[in-house]
Amino acid sequence: MEKQLKNLKAVMKKNSFKELQFTDKHRQRVLNEIKKPNQSDEEVLLAILQLLTHKKTGFELMNHLRSRGIHRFEDEQGFLYTLLHGLEQKQYVKAEWNDSQTKYYVLNNKGRKVLQKAESKSSAFLVKELLQGGY
Repeated sequence: MEKQLKNLKAVMKKNSFKELQFTDKHRQRVLNEIKKPNQSDEEVLLAILQLLTHKKTGFELMNHLRSRGIHRFEDEQGFLYTLLHGLEQKQYVKAEWNDSQTKYYVLNNKGRKVLQKAESKSSAFLVKELLQGGY
């Protein structure tokens, strides 16, 4: 078996990706994605508020954030739950447990008002106020 693996490794080393060619446009797109700056705290919080207009578990929220290209919580899921708990404590988000002991989060009326203002005005200012608890 070990001999077969060595042979496979040698074959792969010779033939790997020789036929694979990238266009300049594709190379540029990949480089742009790599250099793309991470989202600001305000953008992330605004996305969370937008997603919580409907009930979601923390796991569902994480998947929706990932689909929006927000990967901030990928390796540190606890930070998302800490943020959700803070929003719950400030009474922007309501948390509910269902019968199967799954916790769901959803915006309450106060959270919806903040979201509406954040989307219509300078969201950076409003979200900063929200993070600091001044709203």
